[in-house]
Amino acid sequence: MRKFHTAIVGATGVVGQEFIKILEQQGFPMASIHLFASDRSAGRKMLVGGKELRVKEATAQSFDHVDLALFSAGSEISQYLAPFAVQSGAVVIDNSAAFRMEPDVPLVVPEVNTEDLKGHRGLIANPNCSTIQLVVALYPLHKVNPIKRVIVDTYQSVSGWGAAAMEELSNQTKAVLEGKSVVPHVFPHQIAFNLLPEIDVFLDNGYSKEEWKLVHETRKIMHDETMAISATCVRVPVYIGHSEAVHVEFSQPMSREEARHILAEAPGVKVLDDPAVSLYPHAWSAVGSDDVFVGRIRRDASSPNGLVMWVVADNLRKGAALNAIQIAWELNNRGWI
Repeated sequence: MRKFHTAIVGATGVVGQEFIKILEQQGFPMASIHLFASDRSAGRKMLVGGKELRVKEATAQSFDHVDLALFSAGSEISQYLAPFAVQSGAVVIDNSAAFRMEPDVPLVVPEVNTEDLKGHRGLIANPNCSTIQLVVALYPLHKVNPIKRVIVDTYQSVSGWGAAAMEELSNQTKAVLEGKSVVPHVFPHQIAFNLLPEIDVFLDNGYSKEEWKLVHETRKIMHDETMAISATCVRVPVYIGHSEAVHVEFSQPMSREEARHILAEAPGVKVLDDPAVSLYPHAWSAVGSDDVFVGRIRRDASSPNGLVMWVVADNLRKGAALNAIQIAWELNNRGWI
């Protein structure tokens, strides 16, 4: 088996650390691994495969002899460095929003649209975390009964914003429990014991940028620009794990039982759906899992062709690092890298 010289850009971040963990867990064929980050983190040592590796500053010259580069360092860094990596001959899988809607850049969830990887030009986009778990749950149903409309409300953990947000939740929780006042830094308002219907900036149409990503990325991945989608994205005081309330309108009626059967057979999906014993997905139990969990499947009382379901996944794992590494495996297995 061919082994790849692999680079991780943003290695010290929460997703970068998840990249390292999953590459090791899955035994991805690596001839070498190189860790890159900003100048602030350069020099830090990280344990990889039982060895201490020094993190280097990411520059335009960092990608000589690199075959595969996994990026999770934000859109600005990706826009600057990813072209240099591609020019050096590496295949880039980018976790930022920088290239997702570029027409010639594949936006891929392997359970849904692996074939879009064929003919890539060295740059592949990893979708938004909330989009990934949504399409993994929707696509198996869409293949059987085309979806006309989706309304999705997301309840997104603070880790989607990074380590600083996780630290802010910890500090604020402690302060509130001790009766102290809280001054927010990462978020616009207190996140401890609170919900914030604001993720990313607000656009002129009243939607947040996160909500608009969910709409347009879902259409691109599922190859259906006519699908009507509306989203409300909410930040919640949970460390890891995104949850979604999904209302789906199909072309034809679909029973709860048929949907459960289809989803139970779908790749990457695990159905947990027995309300009688309080069996349903929840964020705490999804952490560390590769699956997208679906439960609370029921008829939509407001629509004869509608179903409602509750979808949960680990946003750092399936919502980011794992999906990117699944893409890398597909490229390897099909000889497209």
